[in-house]
Amino acid sequence: MAHPFVLISGPCLIESEEMLERVAAHLGSLLATRDIDFYLKGSFLKANRTSITSATTIGEETALELLGTVARRHGMKALTDIHTVEQVDLASRWVDAVQIPAFLSRQTDLLVAAGHSGKAVNIKKGQFMAPDDMKHAVEKVRSGGGEVVWVCERGTTFGYHDLVVDMRGLVQMRSIGVPVIFDATHSTQRPSIGVESSGDSSLAIPLARGAAAVGIDGLFFETHPNPQGALSDKATQIPLEGAGAMIEQVLAVHDLNRSLGRQEAS
Repeated sequence: MAHPFVLISGPCLIESEEMLERVAAHLGSLLATRDIDFYLKGSFLKANRTSITSATTIGEETALELLGTVARRHGMKALTDIHTVEQVDLASRWVDAVQIPAFLSRQTDLLVAAGHSGKAVNIKKGQFMAPDDMKHAVEKVRSGGGEVVWVCERGTTFGYHDLVVDMRGLVQMRSIGVPVIFDATHSTQRPSIGVESSGDSSLAIPLARGAAAVGIDGLFFETHPNPQGALSDKATQIPLEGAGAMIEQVLAVHDLNRSLGRQEAS
């Protein structure tokens, strides 16, 4: 029996309860009739900002409590990034899944600790890593006892200040035997342009449709009521009113892809 499609969405950085509540309510209304394994996403701490002057957190415990509380209020699960072994226990008090940032996808102690948490673990593929290298990251999480592990494509370094999505990697990572998630918004990023990363959010939906056609088990995208006013990733987050189009188009392609696969198998 096929597992439900995984959807991870929410703002890049948890900025306030009002903003997080607005995002959760809107996404909840879009997903009410869908058989989707949904995780409200929000970073309680941005530990790899380009500039020392960039916003990082409204308070670590405050942000985590907001994320967990808002998600539960709407009957959702919650996911956040972790950056150190010490943060695993802190985050696990409030969330259902932890995410390993791409830059930390080779950090053995962090991956093992994430597995030990008993939470689902989403591992972002490092921009510097080949798709088949991700099997080692999965093994590290599993060595810590992790049972639910996902790998996530978010683009590969393509010269300076640019990323490219190699769709072959989605196929190659499926051979690892864990669900493959596509990060549609970070894949449009242009890292470290000036004092903050730039990007082009208009490319997110076309890339996501392409990934769904190749074959994915889930989608990650960041969304914000006012991306231009966001404290992080303002160039790549999808406007909240556009979240429905993203979800509908990706699921339409995903469903068609699965249908064609079943026809070929028969």
